[in-house]
Amino acid sequence: MQKRLPSLSLSSYGMGWPANRRIAVIALVVGALIAIAATVAHLSGGEGSHQTGAGAAPTPVHSPSSAASPGPAAGSGSVPGPPQIADPVAYATAAAQMLWSYDTRDTSRDQQLAGMRAWMTTETTYADWASVSGQVPDPVLWSRMTDQDQHATAHVTEGHYPSAFKQALAEDPSAITEAYIYVVTANGTQQIAWKKGGSGAEERSVTLAVQCRPNHDCTLAAIAPSVTQ
Repeated sequence: MQKRLPSLSLSSYGMGWPANRRIAVIALVVGALIAIAATVAHLSGGEGSHQTGAGAAPTPVHSPSSAASPGPAAGSGSVPGPPQIADPVAYATAAAQMLWSYDTRDTSRDQQLAGMRAWMTTETTYADWASVSGQVPDPVLWSRMTDQDQHATAHVTEGHYPSAFKQALAEDPSAITEAYIYVVTANGTQQIAWKKGGSGAEERSVTLAVQCRPNHDCTLAAIAPSVTQ
């Protein structure tokens, strides 16, 4: 039985939000939201419903628009470009699918990073590129994956606002109007394959910070160091 190779995994390669980014988001977005003890992170655990979009989720303060996700941008290999949508949950689920998908057969590590960077907010106060780029294996591991033609596709089953985020917004609805950053958790599966018919599937979960300013398309701000349901 062929031994499984390391995969591009959020759980394995994730990096925590730097302290200055955490402090900025805590102060400007939802100061009461977070309490991860060891890291002073701002995503507290909580039992959240796994509903998508409307219903139990807070309503965005802007009108969503819909557009299909564009194809890969030049110089980004197989990494798709960001969709032009203004709904936080929809954008976060698309971002999760992008993060869990890769193809070392036609995409270099630099191209993977370039493609992921296109999803990021350009507001440096809120952009935590380290937490996103940290999802990509180091050059040596990427080279090993390339040697085995390793590639992955993803299926996102649902996305939702964590209960702690909804509670914080309910307590202080105006808190979000400084940075317009929404916290969204996405769940799904990742299907990995490599040479000689090797394959495997894993469940995936990730909590993202998505910026959706009024009358603008959403962008990715950061990936949380821990998943909050």
